[in-house]
Amino acid sequence: MDGWAGIDEFVAAALAGSFSAAAIKRGCSVTHISRSIARLEKRLDAQLFHRTTRRVTLTDTGRTFLRHCERLVAEREEAIASVTATGEPQGALRITCSTAMGELFVAPIVNRYVAAHPRLNVTMELTNRLVDLVGDGFDLAIRTGEMADSQLIRTRIASRSLYSCASPTYLDRRGRPRTPQELAGHDCLLGSASTWHFSVEGRDVIHRPQGRLRVNSGRAVLDAAVEGMGICQLPEFYVLPHLRTGALELVLADVRPQDEPIWAVYPQRRHLSPKVTALVALLRRELPLALSAG
Repeated sequence: MDGWAGIDEFVAAALAGSFSAAAIKRGCSVTHISRSIARLEKRLDAQLFHRTTRRVTLTDTGRTFLRHCERLVAEREEAIASVTATGEPQGALRITCSTAMGELFVAPIVNRYVAAHPRLNVTMELTNRLVDLVGDGFDLAIRTGEMADSQLIRTRIASRSLYSCASPTYLDRRGRPRTPQELAGHDCLLGSASTWHFSVEGRDVIHRPQGRLRVNSGRAVLDAAVEGMGICQLPEFYVLPHLRTGALELVLADVRPQDEPIWAVYPQRRHLSPKVTALVALLRRELPLALSAG
């Protein structure tokens, strides 16, 4: 039996919500859709749909099976695309990125990418959680900082600067630290990063900040710093406007850390996928410009 028998019909019916709509989409009869899915269910020895006279809904098994089938169909299409003359990006593409960078800089680039490729369907998950690309089925991640060696492929697409700063009112009240070690006597505003970095005589010095406020939102940390609650270390796009207006003051400027790399990270099996390589190339061109414009 053909290993693909019933897969396309199942995906079409699951996404359309009915056999009749799936038949229209695939240009075949409702009977063909129904029989193909029935044979697939018999082969799997599992029910994929709850059926009513008007529509069908996925069972729990069906929902799990759909996730795998969508990935299989997408990989089949991209395998075909990879050996065609054009190699046009197409199929399903799943991306993950940290929330702030994704909202401010990556999403606008991805939007333009989607608009330029009408055969592409993109799902973008913005989260500060470090997701498992292979286990969670992602094609591409945008990540910052140094990365441990792994089986994942990474391409440097940009960099970002980190600044330590606080409001003048806080610094007038508590004093201005002269070394990273003196941060131990200050209120540090803690974000998602557990360590702060500094460059002292060419060496990377790590400080583990302590403070009464921790929040996994750069915007919330920034607001607290502006309100005089303590010292923060944040990427440039958060703090530069406030440094220009004087709402924040730079501290430890002479030991500011080296710029952090920004990586496009993807599994080995995606290395030759047109939909991934084209987006990585676009990010490499446009993300540095977006970050510098702030």
